[in-house]
This record gives sequence, C-alpha cells and structure tokens, in this order.
Amino acid sequence: MDINMSLIGQMITFAVLVWFSMKFVFPALNTALDERAKRIADGLAAADQGQASMAVAEKRAQAELANAREEAQSRVADAEKRAQLVAEEIKANAQAEADRIIAQAKADADQQLSKAREQLRAQVADLAVKGAEQILKREVTASAHADLLARLAVEL
Repeated sequence: MDINMSLIGQMITFAVLVWFSMKFVFPALNTALDERAKRIADGLAAADQGQASMAVAEKRAQAELANAREEAQSRVADAEKRAQLVAEEIKANAQAEADRIIAQAKADADQQLSKAREQLRAQVADLAVKGAEQILKREVTASAHADLLARLAVEL
C-alpha cells in the first residue's frame, strides 16, 4: 500500500464523516443550541420584564406610602385641631360657669347686704323710738338729754 492510497482513503473517510456530521449530527446540535439560546433569551426577557414590573411596583408602593403618610399627617392635624377646639370649648364652658357662680355669689352677697341693712334700719328705728319714748317720759334738760344720748350710743 502506497501512502497516496492511504491518504486518499483517509480523505474519503474524512469527507464521509464530514458529510454524515453535516447531514445528521450538526442539525441536531444546532437545534438543541437554538432551543437553549431561545430559552436563555426568554429567561432574560422575563427577568427584564420582572425587573421592570418590580420597579413599577416599587414606585407604586412609594406613592402609596407617601399618600398614607400624608393622610396620617392630615388626620393627626385634624385630631390636634379637634382637641384644641374641645379644649377651648371646655375653657369657655368653665369660664361661663365661673362667671355664673361669681354672679350668683355677688347676688347672694348683695341680698345678704340688703337684709343686713334692713335689719340695721329696723334696729335703728327701734332705738330711735325707744330714745324718743325715754325723752318724752322725762323732762328735757341738758344733762338728761346728754345722758340719754350716751345710753343710746352704747346700745348702737
């Protein structure tokens, strides 16, 4: 056997191997590689879509959180306003009650003062009548008059 013949045989064998590989092996490998590339591309697209939807969800959550904070702040402000109004109302009611009590106390004091004055007038009138009686019973002289006035002053 000649080296040329063996080289030609090897070339023919190699050509058959290449043809067989191109006809049956490479299409199966290409199909498998294409399917895998498609799955990888689909996975990457799904990951990108998931990240985009996650970013949108985060923005929505931030917006909801901001809205919730604003609502909470407004509710707290409303509660503070209501508490202040209630406190002012309580103060006004207390002041009105205090004014009413003071007015009633003044009225009671005025009434008691009037009663005391009336009693004092009645006592003065009684003393004046008693003094006049005593003056009329005795003869009016300067010493008797002074004595009666001194007794009257002691009784007053």
